[in-house]
Amino acid sequence: MRTDDHPTPIPADPRPIILGIESSCDETAAAVLRGRTILSNVIASQADIHREFGGVVPELASRHHLEKIDLIIDLALRRAGTRLSDLDAVAVTCGPGLVGSLLVGVQAAKGIAWARGIPLVGVNHLEGHLRSVWIEHPDAPFPALSLLASGGHTAIYLSPDEDRIIPIARTRDDAAGEAFDKVARLLGLGYPGGPAIDRVAPGGASRAVRLPAPRMSDGSLDFSFSGFKTSVLRHAQANHLVRPFSTTDPTDPPTLDLVASFRSAVVEFMVDRLVTIARRDRVRSLCLSGGVACNSLLRARVTEEAARLGIAACVVSPALAVDNAVMIAEVGRRRLLRGEVSGLDLDADPGLEL
Repeated sequence: MRTDDHPTPIPADPRPIILGIESSCDETAAAVLRGRTILSNVIASQADIHREFGGVVPELASRHHLEKIDLIIDLALRRAGTRLSDLDAVAVTCGPGLVGSLLVGVQAAKGIAWARGIPLVGVNHLEGHLRSVWIEHPDAPFPALSLLASGGHTAIYLSPDEDRIIPIARTRDDAAGEAFDKVARLLGLGYPGGPAIDRVAPGGASRAVRLPAPRMSDGSLDFSFSGFKTSVLRHAQANHLVRPFSTTDPTDPPTLDLVASFRSAVVEFMVDRLVTIARRDRVRSLCLSGGVACNSLLRARVTEEAARLGIAACVVSPALAVDNAVMIAEVGRRRLLRGEVSGLDLDADPGLEL
């Protein structure tokens, strides 16, 4: 709820015009929604900047957010055919993420809210990813089970209804996207690793290299991806497959087989967890979101297993799977209509829990 001394009126229009801002990692994004209608969606990626380092450099990320944020917001407004004076509220990612990157978006949103006298809504980045499914699949039935897989987070959540999100399983070490990035760097495939592995993997045999899935000692259905990385490292070292970054994809069968086997092992590990919980909790839909949802094999396997279970498959499109501001604006809309707005003392919280 608000903590400032001068509350800003909540708009009565059930279809408010909301500016969303996202800057939690290495994408600077802004979007405008009217109700649930997307008027614009602008994303500036920093992939080319971080590629030579094999991963995101936090200081570089925040610096480039500072350089781009005003331009991206202005472009989103112009593409939407709106002005700052037309906005009913501004929603912004306040966590989790890289603190320097988050601060850029939060400060920009606070400035707009203060200058225009409109509500400010702080949004959890993870809730944004989860809610992105319902932007494209508004009739996704409940209870719904969601796999959120990205570069920084991998978890399963149960939504008994539209208003509740219950954590079911989480990663105990790396996220799936982080594992893809590290293996891609090891094999010289470049950054970001997820798209590179998905591009190369079809050329190899997915069962050529045995990469056993981990088992939790306490019987939990949580995730762990560090064992996959270690197995890939040992196999690559033993077979002389470690190589520096190259602008050309590998063509040798041993590397292609290892990439294909790694992709398959990680995807099947996540899907197995998802299906086990879906059967146990008798859900009516399987949902997939987050940047790793762009992985073609994961998308196909979630869809296949949902059909096998006789339930709906709700897989977010690649455009809304990556970090974007549409999902932030949508969560902001929901919170705004419930009267849940933030004060101008809103701060970035890099460890914000969902």
